[in-house]
This record gives sequence, structure tokens and C-alpha cells, in this order.
Amino acid sequence: MYKELISLQDITKFQTRSEEFFPLDWYKKMLSNDPVYFHKETDTWNVFRYDDVKQVLSNHEIFSNEGSRTTVTVGAKNKEGTASSKIMISSMDSPQHQKSRTLLSAAFTPRSLVNWEPRIRQIANKLVDDMEANAIVDIVQALAGPLPCMVMADLFGVPSKDSFLFKNWVDILFQPNIKENKDEIEYKKQSAAKEYYQYLYPIVVQKKLNPSDDIISDLLKVEIEGERFTEDEVVRTTMLLLGAGVETTSHTLSSTFYSLLYDDNTLYEQLRNDLELVPKAVEEMLRYRFQISKRHRTVKEDNNILGIELKKGDVVIAWMSAANMDENMFENPYVLDIHRNNNKKHLTFGNGPHFCLGAPLARLEMNIALTAFLQKISRIEPMESFDLENNLTTSAPGQSLIHLPLKIYK
Repeated sequence: MYKELISLQDITKFQTRSEEFFPLDWYKKMLSNDPVYFHKETDTWNVFRYDDVKQVLSNHEIFSNEGSRTTVTVGAKNKEGTASSKIMISSMDSPQHQKSRTLLSAAFTPRSLVNWEPRIRQIANKLVDDMEANAIVDIVQALAGPLPCMVMADLFGVPSKDSFLFKNWVDILFQPNIKENKDEIEYKKQSAAKEYYQYLYPIVVQKKLNPSDDIISDLLKVEIEGERFTEDEVVRTTMLLLGAGVETTSHTLSSTFYSLLYDDNTLYEQLRNDLELVPKAVEEMLRYRFQISKRHRTVKEDNNILGIELKKGDVVIAWMSAANMDENMFENPYVLDIHRNNNKKHLTFGNGPHFCLGAPLARLEMNIALTAFLQKISRIEPMESFDLENNLTTSAPGQSLIHLPLKIYK
């Protein structure tokens, strides 16, 4: 069953790409004036304060992941592009959610992260080494874009030379449906899903016969209460993992470099002089620079837990990136501060039973990539001619950078 898509554009009404890329003014206005806001046109409640957002995300007794409406567009409306019902965990409540999540978590065990770290480090170091010294580099094309694709190709156990195919498929499959050209977008999504399926299915079949140390083999082996993934389900599961593991990490990494260039140009030298600050910088970038993180829930029973009368069936959208700017949780929230003592309390990855499964991998990639760059690049400079508005594109996380040129000094 395909759900009715809620248009976030109708709620936010951003006038430019740049405004959507970093909507601090909108968050500030909503937190101050309309922290619990009913939007008539989309028939949705919208919450922005930290405590309210956390309540909506974590209280599964009142707020359900199931429902007939959604803010998320994933995959395509054909057989190849539809996720297996076993792994649509973002649309499930317990107990099925917990069972399906356990199946999926076989791909993200702590043991796996330990094994993956040297592989990710090798990829990051190679990408930085390949950058020409004392030259202008497009950091999106040279690092932020290819790194997550190459990592996922490696972790899936597919040829690294094909990682560029992953990026192309992800860019299409996870593009939000915009009302003006939704039919054209859907056609492209279905074509991409078919290409992806035809590429990966033979690889999955081969790994069933000859398993190795990779995510696909792990998914083929896992069994929970007698349930296993079929080869077909593994292909469609990896499509979901690919989107979650590529686009969000690429977006966060490119936004981090934008921040180092334009938010605080003293920060790069601070980090280079003390690499132990990198994990704190990553958390602050996730809090401050990941836009726009949000989740929707459907009300299970009448209640007034948010201070307003909610009715069964109402849809509530929790704006996590706005909650990350709530001054009741974060002191001076509109200031980038890597020394903030509670920046890891951000809600970018969600909260409660649906906390993002891929968060540990995303954090690991961010830390490794930033460290590798800092170790090899002594200084960076922005390009005066750079125009933000013309270097953004619509993506699942909102507006993402497609180009970010900078001068590097090795």
C-alpha cells in the first residue's frame, strides 16, 4: 500500500535553496512563536521544542509509526523499488518492529564496526592523497560524495569500481517527490530501481553460495525466530541501507566543510592542532549543520500530552533539527561550538526505539574522513566567487551541496 505523501514544502514555504539549506530563522520563529503548530493545508501538527520532539519520537504508546500518510519518499513504485515488508521498520510498531530491527541489525554489529574501521580509513586516506597539493579542490566531488559510496560498495562486498553506480542510483531513488514533476521523478526512480536490482541480484545469489565478510553475507545468514531474508529481500534491503548510508553521510560531510569555511574559519586550525577534538566537532556538526531532520508519527488515541487536544489519527511531524536549536536544552544554540558539553544530546538520529541503526557507521565515517583530511591538509581557504544558491540540489536530507570548491595546502 502506497501512503499519501505530506508536502513539507507547503509547511515550510522556503523561498530559496539557501534558506532551506540552513533554516535557522524559521526554526527560531517557530520555537518562539509556534512551538506546537497546526498546519491546516496539510492537516498536520508540527512540534519544534526539544522535549516535545523527544516525546513524539519515543512515546510509542501514544505516537505510532504506522499510518496512511507519510513525509518520506523511499524507493520506487515498482516491484524492484519496493522495500520488503520485513524491513520497513520506519513504518512499524512493536512487537514486529523489534523483530524486524533485529534482523536488520545483523548488518551493524559492534564487531562489524571494529572490522570496518581500517577499511574505511584506507578509503579516506586514498581520497585525500589523490588531491592535488596547493590546488583548488571540489570537496563534494573529491571526498564527501565518493567516500560513502566507496565505503558501502566495500561493505556490501561488490567491486569498488562500481561505487559510482551506487551514487547515481541513490541520487535518483531517494530524491523527494516534488509536486511539479512527480511523474517524471517516479519514472526515473523505477528505472533506477530496476537497474539496481538487475545489478545486485546475481551478486547476492553468488554470496549465498560463497559467503564472505560483508553486509550481504551477514543478511543472508541471519535468522530470528525462524525468519530469514530471501535473496530478493536482501537486494531490496540493501537498497534501503544504501540510501541511508550514502546520502545522509555525504550531506553531513559536505556541510561540515562548508561550516569550516564559512561559519568559523578559525575552527580548522583548532582541530588540526588537536585531533582529539574531532569527535566533538562531528557531534556539533550533526547538531548544528544537519538540515532538515524530521520524523512523522500518527496519534494512536486522543490525548493532550503536548498541551493541545490531539485526536486519534492526527499526524504529528517532529522537527528534530529545530529541537537541536532549543535554548532550553542547548546554551546559545545558534552558535557553532565544538566545546559544547552536551552536543551529543542532539536528536538528528532520532530517539527511542526507532533511533537510526546506521548512526554508529555515520559517526565512524565522519570521524575518519575529517581526521584523514586534517592530518594531510595544513590549511584550507574559501573561494570568493562561490555562490551557495547555485550549488545546492534537492535531496532526501533537504538541500545538499553539489559543489564546494576550496583551496587546499598540503
